[in-house]
Amino acid sequence: MPKLHLTKVAFACRDLEALQQRMASRAIAGEVRVATRMRPKRAAELIGGNLYWIVKHRLVAGIEILRFEDREDGRIDIVCAGELVAVSPMPRRAHQGWRYLEDADAP
Repeated sequence: MPKLHLTKVAFACRDLEALQQRMASRAIAGEVRVATRMRPKRAAELIGGNLYWIVKHRLVAGIEILRFEDREDGRIDIVCAGELVAVSPMPRRAHQGWRYLEDADAP
């Protein structure tokens, strides 16, 4: 079964190394939490997919989505594996929040 993925802009990251440092600083017990306002309607399809990061209009890295958890402040945590994997850069338009990415379009 094809997987579904998300894309998200790495705000204020100048390059892949800065993104790697950011993810390493957020890692706790091998997991990274990325906060978002809304739970994706297709959340069940995203488990096992990747959260791909956009830096300077290029998709540069992905991190596996493990689960979604509710926070006390009403937001949602996208809980990801602790290891960020670099991919061949692909052009991608910037956007706010996250967007779905079909498996056929993923790196």
